[in-house]
Amino acid sequence: MSTSTAEMNREDSLSEGEFRERLRELPPSAKLVAKVLEGDAPLSQGELAEESLLPDRTVRYALNRLEETELVSSRYSFKDARKQVYFLNT
Repeated sequence: MSTSTAEMNREDSLSEGEFRERLRELPPSAKLVAKVLEGDAPLSQGELAEESLLPDRTVRYALNRLEETELVSSRYSFKDARKQVYFLNT
């Protein structure tokens, strides 16, 4: 039994209430990164640092926390396959 891409995306996405509940428990840096991604996803770590005005290290920490709680996913950039870009799971 195979699962289509559309079905997998539906399973991975969260309801807005569930997303907000998970986000509520995270540090302010993770909330800011999520807010930036809400408007401009997908973005690389460097782009997130520029947009949020946070240091690279803080953005990396925020992305790790967001990924741990399954609020953010990543994929390789179509523009530059050496970079990963991040987007919200909503």
